[in-house]
Amino acid sequence: MRTMQALVKSEPREGSWLREVPLPSIGIDDVLIKVLKTSICGTDVHIWNWDEWARRMIPVPMVIGHEFVGLVADVGSNVRDLCPGELVSGEGHVVCGRCRNCLAGRRHLCAKTSGVGVNRPGAFAEFISLPVTNVWVADRRIPLDLLSSFDPLGNATHSALSFDVLGEDVLITGAGLIGCMATAIVRHAGARYVVVTDQNAYRLELANKMGATVALDIRTGKLADVQKQLGMLEGSAMS
Repeated sequence: MRTMQALVKSEPREGSWLREVPLPSIGIDDVLIKVLKTSICGTDVHIWNWDEWARRMIPVPMVIGHEFVGLVADVGSNVRDLCPGELVSGEGHVVCGRCRNCLAGRRHLCAKTSGVGVNRPGAFAEFISLPVTNVWVADRRIPLDLLSSFDPLGNATHSALSFDVLGEDVLITGAGLIGCMATAIVRHAGARYVVVTDQNAYRLELANKMGATVALDIRTGKLADVQKQLGMLEGSAMS
């Protein structure tokens, strides 16, 4: 049996461990990907800390991680639009493809959704196997460090563009990674004013760099005062 190294939640306690695990197998509709770069998500921190959520959700042992970029190593016999050597990343929610919601195009509502690095083996490993429907080709002109974090960028883009923000005033509560990405997206999409709130000075400075009109520390300032200052009457709120 061929094996590989992977970062595994192998014990029900704080931490994760480098282990030798079996190389993932692929079915006829799957893609085997050699992982080049990964990013760390807040979910991975929860798993490391083994908090209440992780204890409820993570089967032990589990190869963790879901933000990655890599090269196609092999494909199943039904895969026609990908070939070995292509640079790819992948969507971290694997759905059944056969339930009522999946067949109606509402894949995000699939009751049998399995999370990469949560309910099924993840990307903090030498290789990962995913259904071809979860794999997309990446632009080689983009640095690998950025490509490995396209998962949260997708979340930020979906949140930001769920609203028609052109000419609107937007409030983003929380200057974490996704909040900062959303700041740049709504700015690019034509929002008039973008106000970002947080309690972390470093994150607020990042929000400023991403195009926030005002990055407000809610410990020392009031949102109502910013609204008056900018003449904000209505807007779209997202967190």
